[in-house]
Amino acid sequence: MTVRRDFKEPARCRPDLVIGREELFASARDQLVRGGSVLLHGPAGIGKSTVLRALAADYGDAARTVLRCSATESESHLPFLALADLFGLVLDEISDKLPTAQRTALESALTGRGESTLQRDGLALRLAVLSALRALAASGPVLLVADDLQWLDSASAELLGFAARRLGDTPVQLLCAVRTEGQEYDRHLRASPPDTLAVRLNPLSRAQVSALLDHRGYTDLPRSTVREIHRTSGGNPLFALELGRALGENPTPPRPGEPLPVPTSLRALVLSRLDMLSGEARRTLLVASAGARPTLALLHAAGRENAEAETAQAAELGLLATEPEGPAMRFAHPLISAALYAEAPAQERRAAHAALSTAASDPIERARNLALATTGTDPEVAARLAEAAALARDRGAPSVAASLGLLAARHTPPDVTPAPDEHRLQAAEDAITAGEVDLARDIAREVLTRATVPADRIRAWEVVIEAAGQALGDVDAVFPQALADAGDDPRLLALVHYHLAWRKLIVEGDFSEARQEAAHAAELAARGGDRRTELMALSFQASTETLMGHPDAPTTIKRALKEPQDPYVACHHNGVGAARFRWLLMSDQLPEARATITALLREVRRRGMVESEVHFQRFLAETELRSGHCGRALDLSRESLRLARDSGIGLGASAMLASLAEASGGDVDRALALAREAAERAEEDGDQMYLSRALAALGHAQLVAGDAAGAVGSLRRVRELEAGLRITDPARGRWHGDLAEALVRVGEPGEAQDVIDVAREHALRLGRESVLAVLDRAEALVRAAHGDHEGALSRLTSVQDRLAKLGYGLEEARAAFALARLRTGRPGPTSYDEAARLFRRCRALPWLRQVEAAASEGAAEPVPVRPQVPASDALEGLASMERQVAALVMEGATNREIAARLFISVKTVEATLTRVYRKLGIRSRVDIVRLAAGRHAK
Repeated sequence: MTVRRDFKEPARCRPDLVIGREELFASARDQLVRGGSVLLHGPAGIGKSTVLRALAADYGDAARTVLRCSATESESHLPFLALADLFGLVLDEISDKLPTAQRTALESALTGRGESTLQRDGLALRLAVLSALRALAASGPVLLVADDLQWLDSASAELLGFAARRLGDTPVQLLCAVRTEGQEYDRHLRASPPDTLAVRLNPLSRAQVSALLDHRGYTDLPRSTVREIHRTSGGNPLFALELGRALGENPTPPRPGEPLPVPTSLRALVLSRLDMLSGEARRTLLVASAGARPTLALLHAAGRENAEAETAQAAELGLLATEPEGPAMRFAHPLISAALYAEAPAQERRAAHAALSTAASDPIERARNLALATTGTDPEVAARLAEAAALARDRGAPSVAASLGLLAARHTPPDVTPAPDEHRLQAAEDAITAGEVDLARDIAREVLTRATVPADRIRAWEVVIEAAGQALGDVDAVFPQALADAGDDPRLLALVHYHLAWRKLIVEGDFSEARQEAAHAAELAARGGDRRTELMALSFQASTETLMGHPDAPTTIKRALKEPQDPYVACHHNGVGAARFRWLLMSDQLPEARATITALLREVRRRGMVESEVHFQRFLAETELRSGHCGRALDLSRESLRLARDSGIGLGASAMLASLAEASGGDVDRALALAREAAERAEEDGDQMYLSRALAALGHAQLVAGDAAGAVGSLRRVRELEAGLRITDPARGRWHGDLAEALVRVGEPGEAQDVIDVAREHALRLGRESVLAVLDRAEALVRAAHGDHEGALSRLTSVQDRLAKLGYGLEEARAAFALARLRTGRPGPTSYDEAARLFRRCRALPWLRQVEAAASEGAAEPVPVRPQVPASDALEGLASMERQVAALVMEGATNREIAARLFISVKTVEATLTRVYRKLGIRSRVDIVRLAAGRHAK
């Protein structure tokens, strides 16, 4: 099909493209904008056609003519078919511009009139295609869009390749897509223009598959199911959507341990080669598909005597691929294994699992296969599954433990101890640990429909509350029911009051009430002999006191560290280790804080505690950021955010920290977007505590981006929120220095000084040395704004040295930058080299770009040194900032020089001058100089 500029197809949205293909799309589009060509390649279903259509729609308007073809396998034997698609509608336009022999050959090939062939008219046809493209390009750029190049008829492929290699500077671009496995795109690339960019579409990540399923309406799938869809599909979007559709249409979800239902469409796609296998070879592959990590030894042990020959046959057919580094075998695609298993009769599946239940060497794998080979209840099978679940838990595989626990519940008779619901509750708790909150909540809700024992009900309510995460306001109705179920049992009441403490903090934003609830929970737990809950409550109390700046925080931490300890609490993200880390970080003990959080992160990874891993990775990133290791912090924060998106845990907090890291070491626009996302999520969840942190991150990003007014707005709101929360420790959010600096930039040094004074009082009381140094840096800017440049220079020199000794590399660099800017336009050294060196050492790229810009501006416009001229009487009515700007104009300073000396933006200078002109009834800066000259002459 041919599309001209005066005929546009209806606009198409590209909703699926933005899911996991943003960078790829931008790279391909940039290539097209530069005048190059693009070849998209990848396996079937990976999304090539979607990206191709979106690129053509997005870039097609830049071309005068768009030529399109889309080949199919069934038509690939028809010669010149693709050529007819491309040139059929423009043949009349270009035929009279071709030499007679070329025109005749092309018309014969496109219309079928005559018997044109490559053998007979080869040269004429090749030249005709090249001439046709050149003729079209003479009237404007041409874009040739071809999908499924692998099905292009050989004659058209040969002619297009000949022309593509000879186009030279002719404005003809190719946008093509081809199905490939591995790197088998070379021959297509050789048939493309020399400047063609080959872009491979890779599988989607689990988070991207989840987003794609959500977008298509499959929003009710548990995260454990989404994880299985991603594994089975191999990240292929077409396969993932088909699996999601099959699950959406299936009223009965697969039971624990069972694979996903594979729709007929996908079975036909991947199993067509199975018909070439013998029956015995197919049964051998079924055993392999039922095993967790099949090997030839395992297949032999399971009774498959001819496994070598049968698997070799499967490998020749492309069904199996051998692992290069070990004895394990794997299917060429996970979907082949899933489809093979789904296709097999239930009796054959159970037989495969029965064979593996004795052949497998791992006790967990033996128990799992025994369960899947057994129908009905069986106490012995249930006991073995419970033992396997405990072993998986000890190995740090809580997700596997949850699956085994549910299998144990299924095989447990109702009158046996432990009862089926006890297995289910343990499975729910394992699912929480593994980050599978949807599965955990569903299990707990099911148990609550029939449980009558108070301890079981409280245990289930705990899971429901934990599954809510930061959105505790969504489960408000749970707390009265839980209190009623707890009765007067101190152990059960302690659990409920512990969660009520979190509700007080997150939903109501009341640190004082939260602290009291936590203390009450600790007291109840001690009375009931529940050491784990007592330690969790004490840890929460200590963290709250630390954030409040309460003087009892060190004492409470010591109480929480007393023996006996609980290994789970010791490494939990709300446990005593985390409380101690927060105290170390806020007390400027960065090396010890790093060692503490690194050890905790290592332990939770060993245990498979996904939620704690998300938080601890973020804590480590924050520690590295404070230390000035911006590159490391950026990597850690991005990984934490990826894990948070993947698991659905701690998204707001991870986005907040990622914003800070991006603003310091990455991309400022991304920092702004992440901070806004974190703030929106906190407001949706009703989470007052993290809303203030998110807004502080937003204010910081705005300051780095040069939007001082925006930073003031965001950080003023933080000040109001923390006042309402009664947070007094300035080391909690460390936003005070940013607010003071932003206020100076917008011409409010008086308010900036007020912010500094209030924060300094609390920082002195708590001994927050790094906070005091940052406040002194901000106060130096206030002094400079008031004209005390010598005092400001002296203060900044001292601040830089103090921050260096404390190990705050990024803050040290910011002090050096402020010092260099303050020296601009004054006698003495004005070099930005020191600031640039320090920011480079931190890998603080956004700040380094600011230094380079300031240095180039200073070099381009040296500041004249003139004696200060007193203002005229008319200046007395101006505001403080207006008088300072006017005074510097009288000295002859440019707007950039004024901005540098007063630590405000050029836009703020311009706006201030506009107010000065209006108040003084003048029109320009020249009139200000005249006023000064008149006053000086008196």
